[in-house]
Amino acid sequence: MSNKGIVLLSFATTLLFNLSMFSQEKELGTEVVNIVRPYTPTISDAFKVKETPSLTDSTTTQKKEVKYNIFSVPVASTFTPAKGKATDVEKVKREKLYNNYATLGFGNYTTILGELYSNFEISRTESAGFFFRHNSSQGNIKGVELDNQYYDTSLDANYTNREKDLTYTIETGFEHQMYNWYGVPTGVFAPHVLSDIDAKQTYFSGYIGGNLTLADSYFEKSGLTIRYLGDAFSSSEFNVKLTPEFSFPIENLNLRVEGDIDYLSGSFDKNYANTSDMKYSFLNVGVAPSIAFTNEDLSVTLGVAGYLVMDSENSDTDFSLYPRLNASYRLMDETVVVYGGVEGGIQQNSYYDFKEVNPFVSPTLYIAPTKNIYEGFGGLKGKLTSTVAYNFRAAYGQDKNRALFLANPRKSNAQEGYEHGNSFNVVYDEVNTLSVFAELQVAISSDISLGINADYFNYSTDIQSEAWNLPSLKASVFSTFNITEQFYGGASIFFVGERKDLFFGDIPTPEVVTLDGYLDANVHFGYRFTDRLSAFVKGSNLLSDNYQKWMNYPVQGIQALVGATYKFDW
Repeated sequence: MSNKGIVLLSFATTLLFNLSMFSQEKELGTEVVNIVRPYTPTISDAFKVKETPSLTDSTTTQKKEVKYNIFSVPVASTFTPAKGKATDVEKVKREKLYNNYATLGFGNYTTILGELYSNFEISRTESAGFFFRHNSSQGNIKGVELDNQYYDTSLDANYTNREKDLTYTIETGFEHQMYNWYGVPTGVFAPHVLSDIDAKQTYFSGYIGGNLTLADSYFEKSGLTIRYLGDAFSSSEFNVKLTPEFSFPIENLNLRVEGDIDYLSGSFDKNYANTSDMKYSFLNVGVAPSIAFTNEDLSVTLGVAGYLVMDSENSDTDFSLYPRLNASYRLMDETVVVYGGVEGGIQQNSYYDFKEVNPFVSPTLYIAPTKNIYEGFGGLKGKLTSTVAYNFRAAYGQDKNRALFLANPRKSNAQEGYEHGNSFNVVYDEVNTLSVFAELQVAISSDISLGINADYFNYSTDIQSEAWNLPSLKASVFSTFNITEQFYGGASIFFVGERKDLFFGDIPTPEVVTLDGYLDANVHFGYRFTDRLSAFVKGSNLLSDNYQKWMNYPVQGIQALVGATYKFDW
């Protein structure tokens, strides 16, 4: 195990011990923070909480979001004993609820964070809301030779109507992002060359869509999203997704039919070799029927997914079938649950999805869908005690045309800001993946929680010599806690293992470069002055490691953000 892996394990053990001792020394209070909307009863679909929490690292491309947590309020029992008189119970002070909040924060690297959320009632069945967010930084990363500032501004709005047998939501949003291809190899370019490089890239995107849910109908629900993306280099992309779902109960079985219609069309002004433009157009139509059986301990779903993929630019049509099998069995109540299955399908890649993962891609990408041929998985999950939950999962799968990020070569006659070995392309390959996942979550008390998880991956490729920029190990430790009724906080630390990329230097043969694994530690604290006003402080990348998430792209060092949140009603 690497030194950074040992540091991660030691941090998890120490944090668990200290939090356990803290919870024994003092009884902590609880705090309820709510965003409320007018009460309009409805029956909604059940959902599962993600078993693998999503963690955001602290890079220049995305700061960790300021979370506005929502907790449910305990409801008083209406039960009245038939005889006798109930003992008086101390009443809990009712929390004042607000429909709106505003957040403003400032940090080093000239970081600015602003948020405004509002939700309001139109009528008994109608409500609307909007969310504005701005996050920016001037960069100033140590050792970087080009501008590295960024900003990300978005505005989302929604309208919801809840009738007796019908619920529908309409959503729309816009986003404006700016990044710089600042990852040029250091010491390669003369100062006068660097001063002439315009490394700025700007993305403009907007969407409109919604969802519809019907009660007492074979047609259960459907979602629709229409999205447009453009950039500063005349690239454009148009994407329409429609996902209808039908359900037909048959005695103790349930027949479901899920649809998946995905149309994607786009173009780039030129390819990386600057020999022609690039266009792509795909229509994917999928139908996935399945039969589900559930009793007290056993749940089984048997299904198959059929996809018709039409590539208009290359006049190609393909039809394929994929398995959809899932089963779980409760061996010992909630203590041990065995689960497993095999799944597959079509994943339509897009320019929008690629820039969301890696904003430093060049506007010269070849876009194609990925076939998830299959992924077989199995595992155990459950609760060791009422406060300790676990999950262990192993899987093996095969992907055809899996997208991998790979550095672009440096061009001797570079004219664009992304042609200096400072951008990334996408290559495709058949990739087989063995993965093992383990997670442990502990509720030390009602005010303190702790979790630790780890993912191990082993890849094999067909054409490419490596699974470029895919780590073999990911691990994280995370915790939230309430110290007093006013004082709260949280901490996280995550580890990402080594990745490999290709460096195209002056030599004819490119060199395989191994990017070091990295640790990123983050902590946040907040204090509630009143039920309306609270202040917070956040620290990110506290180990001050200017690690490279992508080759030649070091991140900011220690980052601090201080701000306040105010809740209100219009």
